[in-house]
Amino acid sequence: MTYTEVPGIRVPIRMWTDPATVEGAAMQQLRNISALPWLHGLAVMPDVHLGKGATVGSVIAMNGAVCPAAVGVDIGCGMSAVKTSLTAKDLPDDLSRLRSKIEQAIPVGRGLHTDPVDPTKLHGFRASGWDDFWQRFDGVAEEVKWRRERAMQQMATLGGGNHFIELCVDSTGVVWLMLHSGSRNIGKELAEHHMGVARSLPHNQGLVDRDLAVFIADTPQMAAYREDLFWAQEYAKHNRALMMALFQGVVRREFARAKVTFDEVISCHHNYVAEETYDGVDLLVTRKGAIRAGRGDFGIIPGSMGTGSYIVRGLGNETAFNSASHGAGRKMSRTAAKKRFTAQDLAEQTKGVECRKDSGVVDEIPGAYKSIEKVIAQQKDLVEVVAHLKQVVCVKG
Repeated sequence: MTYTEVPGIRVPIRMWTDPATVEGAAMQQLRNISALPWLHGLAVMPDVHLGKGATVGSVIAMNGAVCPAAVGVDIGCGMSAVKTSLTAKDLPDDLSRLRSKIEQAIPVGRGLHTDPVDPTKLHGFRASGWDDFWQRFDGVAEEVKWRRERAMQQMATLGGGNHFIELCVDSTGVVWLMLHSGSRNIGKELAEHHMGVARSLPHNQGLVDRDLAVFIADTPQMAAYREDLFWAQEYAKHNRALMMALFQGVVRREFARAKVTFDEVISCHHNYVAEETYDGVDLLVTRKGAIRAGRGDFGIIPGSMGTGSYIVRGLGNETAFNSASHGAGRKMSRTAAKKRFTAQDLAEQTKGVECRKDSGVVDEIPGAYKSIEKVIAQQKDLVEVVAHLKQVVCVKG
């Protein structure tokens, strides 16, 4: 489909979904965003749903301003995937051992490494700029600096919620590795610190929604936020890269006889800010629950823990600010999912997948998410499908 234009307050809202299917609270959030005086444009992806601060599945292009709540607390959250030389025929019937080995190598939930992971000891990991990255931690907000040790121990860990590690098989029978994670607790603490600062600034006092408080260009608060934001985005990128290297190590060891090789890793943020130019204007583009889909850009659009995922290539649609959806998107809240579904429902909906099937992850049940196939169909003018994957192992936090 092409987009539907809905009237906004200052700019129109371009929606790659039927506006009638979007919950009222999410539509109100979008209208509130459209009222921001610094807004250049607003695009809404087909996985749109209510978010904290700003709507998940929104692309917010601003001139001389950025809204920390529109980035969210998991700065730099995103996906990584890599195609392997394995095929479905190489996999054992019982995948429980493989899931256990992955969970042993990569801490999940609130877990962390006892000692920080040394990237120089990981096969194939490119550690260039690693020392400089950690030296720049000295420049982050004073209120967060005491978290350095924890940040180092959480590097190369999954976290909880909707984060996951998966072994998948594509429609041709080829095995892929895929994972979803972000900037862990350090990103959350940096985000919350700056959101608090933004809400206190005089120019934000008259906003309809104070959660949409912004930093504006050429101010010390904006400079401080940008420094911490881009550092946290880099943390998230390193976090996924290290986890992928650990994941590859598990696969190499478990399938040693196959002498597994890996293609180039595909990686993309979907909660982040980028400096981009549209309509001849230099803008700060915030993608909250959206990926960059410039022409030729590879991206990853996952479904839920029991459905398929897609590797896509961007078509460079500038009306969407070169963006696409970041996943299927929730159709019900975590609380609603826990009330409606049981562990038995989860087991039925994840049949054939080696994964947790207990009440602790019922809120991640496929039935709580939109149809990934429909979401993909709604953005044919944004991306083209490169590969369709189906998970056979899923590790959750």
